[in-house]
Amino acid sequence: MGSMIDIKRPDGGTVRGYLAEAGRGKPGIVVIQEWWGLNDQIMGVADRFARAGYNAIAPDLYKGRVTTTPDEANHLMEGLDFPGATHQDIRGAAQHLKGLGGKVAVMGFCMGGALTVAAGVHVPEADAGVCFYGIPPAEFADPAKIRGPFQGHFANKDDWCTPAAVDALEAAMKKAGLKPDIHRYDAAHAFANERSEAYDIKCANLAWERMLPFLAAALK
Repeated sequence: MGSMIDIKRPDGGTVRGYLAEAGRGKPGIVVIQEWWGLNDQIMGVADRFARAGYNAIAPDLYKGRVTTTPDEANHLMEGLDFPGATHQDIRGAAQHLKGLGGKVAVMGFCMGGALTVAAGVHVPEADAGVCFYGIPPAEFADPAKIRGPFQGHFANKDDWCTPAAVDALEAAMKKAGLKPDIHRYDAAHAFANERSEAYDIKCANLAWERMLPFLAAALK
């Protein structure tokens, strides 16, 4: 459905990204990859958003590198310039979608979920955020400083984005007077990725069903 395009970054550079269009004037979604890279599964999420009536861009944060090996994925993630990805690649994608018309949300999974929180703090064009099981270091992105509506989907059986970390995220936001829409699932990390051994179709479908009305309200 979509195609690869060059996205202009705020610094004047470019980043490649996968664009799936629903039409001019439609709201937009920046889809942020997991640590595997911009693979067919993430492109499929962008296509799914386009079918739901959103223009969607998935920026290629790894610049063409994709893996299926956890050790290599961890190496790629550790080598990522997170501030650059947030302030340049993700913001550039959000600005591109703004140019197509409509408000813009940022959403992502795992590493992309952590970057979604960061975008909510650092990207002015992000009108809302939907995070799937990812939290960034507080010194990079304080969740209390998220500006727009925020929805989170987290796994109770997660040893990376732990239930305790989710509780702390929610508490920090509420202490700041924010109203995060947090959902917890009796599932494992990556439960929304149909290619993962942790995939839980019931939980994944429930999360999607909760996300769509949230986005419709936040981006109207």
